[in-house]
Amino acid sequence: MVSLSTWFRYAATKFEYSLSLSWKSYNVGQINARELSDAVWKNFFQGKLTFSHWNKGEEMAPTLVGDGGTLLVRKLPFPSPTQVFVGDVVMLKDPEKTADYVVRRLAATEGYEMCSTDDKDEPFILEKDQCWVLADNESLRPKEAKDSRLFGPVPMTNIVGRVIYALRSAVDHGPVQNSHMAMRQDSSVLAVELDVEEMVKKMKS
Repeated sequence: MVSLSTWFRYAATKFEYSLSLSWKSYNVGQINARELSDAVWKNFFQGKLTFSHWNKGEEMAPTLVGDGGTLLVRKLPFPSPTQVFVGDVVMLKDPEKTADYVVRRLAATEGYEMCSTDDKDEPFILEKDQCWVLADNESLRPKEAKDSRLFGPVPMTNIVGRVIYALRSAVDHGPVQNSHMAMRQDSSVLAVELDVEEMVKKMKS
């Protein structure tokens, strides 16, 4: 049973998302000023803040299992340092195959100084709207991990969402450990939109 206060927090979060998504559509010319208000309410009443994604691979072990599982991802229309935080597990467009997506942990954002363990590499500072992502599996080499150690800094705009729940099987599932700030922001979304039975069905289909 979801409490009334949780519903209010969820509604506020959803309205903010609807506003951001509609404003984004307006800025790129998909809708005009007259349609903006209608788009906000349409997104609010009809849209969801999450989507399911099947993930497979050893890169994020032990956080996510290698043999595959269904993830619940919270949409982030305007990923910025105020919406996504260092320590979050994020889903982003694959920098090497833009039609694909990868799941990695956000390790640094704009302004962070990056230093290599190799003395030959010069330190550098991440520029505005850049981020650095890493695989959780420390046993993998950079080429195997396929993270920023291989392809370098990634635009924040590549991030499409934050992974908030992982289902490995019908009896093995739970919230994903993200930054404290993110887990606080996502708690109402998880309380309202999480449907484990639906995720199990999608996993089996």
